[in-house]
Amino acid sequence: MNLAKLDLPDGVAELLGETGIESLYPPQAAAVEAGLLDGESVVASVPTASGKTLVAELAMLSALERGGTTLYVVPLRALASEKQAEFERWEELGYTVGVSTGNYDSDGEWLATRDIIVATSEKVDSLVRNDAPWVDDLACVVADEVHLVDDRHRGPTLEVTLAKLRSLNPGLQTVALSATVGNADDVAVWLNAELVESDWRPIDLKPGVHVGSAVNFADGSQREVPVPAGGRQTSALVADTVDEGGSALVFVNSRRNAEAAAARLADVVAERLTRGERAELQELADQVREVSETETSGDLASVIERGAAFHHAGLAPEHRSLVEDAFRDRLVRCIAATPTLAAGVNTPARRVIVRDWRRYDGDAGGMKPLDVLEVHQMMGRAGRPGLDPYGEAVLTAKNSERHEELFDRYIEAEPEPVRSKLAAEPALRTHLLATVASGFASTRSGLLDFLDRTLYAEQTDGRAEIERVTDQGLNYLEANDFLERSGADGDDLRVTSLGHTVSRLYLDPMSAATILDGLRWAERENAEVTPLGLYHLVSRTPDMYQLYLKSGDRETFMTLCYDREAELLGTTPSEFDDVAFEEWLSALKTAKLLEDWASELDEDRITERYGVGPGDIRGKTDTAEWLLGAAESLAGEAGLATKPVRDAKRRVADGVRAELLTLTEVGQVGRKRARRLYEAGVESRADLREADKSLVLGALRGRRGTAERILENAGRPDPSMDEDAVAEADAEQAAPDEGFNPASAVTSGETDDDQSSLGDF
Repeated sequence: MNLAKLDLPDGVAELLGETGIESLYPPQAAAVEAGLLDGESVVASVPTASGKTLVAELAMLSALERGGTTLYVVPLRALASEKQAEFERWEELGYTVGVSTGNYDSDGEWLATRDIIVATSEKVDSLVRNDAPWVDDLACVVADEVHLVDDRHRGPTLEVTLAKLRSLNPGLQTVALSATVGNADDVAVWLNAELVESDWRPIDLKPGVHVGSAVNFADGSQREVPVPAGGRQTSALVADTVDEGGSALVFVNSRRNAEAAAARLADVVAERLTRGERAELQELADQVREVSETETSGDLASVIERGAAFHHAGLAPEHRSLVEDAFRDRLVRCIAATPTLAAGVNTPARRVIVRDWRRYDGDAGGMKPLDVLEVHQMMGRAGRPGLDPYGEAVLTAKNSERHEELFDRYIEAEPEPVRSKLAAEPALRTHLLATVASGFASTRSGLLDFLDRTLYAEQTDGRAEIERVTDQGLNYLEANDFLERSGADGDDLRVTSLGHTVSRLYLDPMSAATILDGLRWAERENAEVTPLGLYHLVSRTPDMYQLYLKSGDRETFMTLCYDREAELLGTTPSEFDDVAFEEWLSALKTAKLLEDWASELDEDRITERYGVGPGDIRGKTDTAEWLLGAAESLAGEAGLATKPVRDAKRRVADGVRAELLTLTEVGQVGRKRARRLYEAGVESRADLREADKSLVLGALRGRRGTAERILENAGRPDPSMDEDAVAEADAEQAAPDEGFNPASAVTSGETDDDQSSLGDF
């Protein structure tokens, strides 16, 4: 199907032609024939690399031509940035693009000025809750990776968000995209959409299993990949790929395995690098080290120098971006990754190797096989149009028996049908409250009518089960004063002022109840509210993923618990109540990490002490900042003290002790710069406006540009550094530093003056 013959907005076909796209792939043509350009809803279940993004773009651009706003919903923040960069090519034709992924208590009013909006499903849900005015003007919504409605964490939000958007906009065009939906027809019925299913790919994908000295592919062909005596299958497969000029993506089941595999595979790749590649990789490794001072950062840089990398959720976002970009550019030739990399981020490889097809499952009490859907997502990363002549997806087997099992389990199997997870807690109580609070229902019967628009209702036989779980959720909300019921049989529903606050803050109602119980307990007991107590309180909520207690942790944190029990906001469970006490101590371990961060302990010490990565620190501190911000609002709503909560929030946000908070308010002053300034006698914004410039410059290790920007941000009328100040600072740098406090350097993570911590930017 030739683009020039389609009724597209002016300039679209020409711009695509400039990038080499003149005709549509068969799945794209099928979507157009299904009415994509005319506003018809479509579910496109087609393989990765078959042009799903262009399907979305054609739908959105056609919708903009008809009038209205368009929305592209993604499951991950990283994917939002990637799609924003892709869609910005349309700015040449006058279309504007906006992305929004955070600040769950805002209405995102500025997005009304954008034509194409990219956002996570959680952000869209929060925008609906906060009455974002532009939501009513939506003409087209695209749901990327729609199979994630099956995910127990993200799925319910995506499901309810689509139901709300379609309720608000009865004529809304909905385009759902996925490479792996076992029951795409069910999704199409739910969304009242035309189904486009295809297994066509622009280049062949050859799935197979490696056993012995060869890969046996599903099409009956075979490729010899011998394993040297004492060698490993994965190493042999990667070497074979790199020798052909391709790249390899190796999926393993844990962070530790990803790092260990990357270290081994780096030796394989290093033997095959040119001198120029080594030089480029060294530059990339230096960039990685600048992101963080942690051991994880150093380990990643070490393997990158040799042409490999690892990728998992413990990496800082900057680490992940550097690795992904370098892999797409084929500078890094091999990544060992946990399955998180299969979730939509564009990282295609010549060969995908699924080394580990089982992972530990706490509920199962041991190792459990991965779902077919998840393995197929990994396999779909293989092959990139324009660069690879084919793609290979290879599982590894130790013997012929396992070879047959893997063929049966994954190669020849269809992905599982996606199932709604909306009925599970905490999803139901959260979305019931939000649905009533945002005006989608004011009665129990109206609420049930709204739920009829969900996939859950589509997949549930009879209304009795829906009524049962709904009443269970409503009873919880009523018991915690978030909602009131009245009228005949309690059919009339009214969200209380407190309930509206909880919904607006995007909290799980159980998190709100836990926070309020703790703050009220402190007031009742006249207890001192300390940062540790507040960090422990928010770490007990279901919105915070707690750190696990590892071997030896129980005794350590039990001792800490009793030493500082007076600070904990609530009654410590009995040691003999194993589950409750274990959760209490896990929350305390999480809280202690947050306290260490807010006490200026350096990242490397924290990662070593708690066995986490820099990305985990960022995740925990960001979540704590959000929950403490919510706690401050809840405390104000309930007439409780807010200052201790606000101070604890600011400390964990900036990663500093209390005395530095006035300094970190100044733009570009992070935890380490603030500590240097404080040690030099500059203790506030006012001091920055009055202090001798050479003193400020010396404290900032002679960084003239940084010093000038900080002084400007502090409101100094003449921020520029004159030559006298520079010379004096240089002289002070050369002289022995009699006032330097080594203890402060250790506490604040002082090392190379070019290193910056999470709190510096």
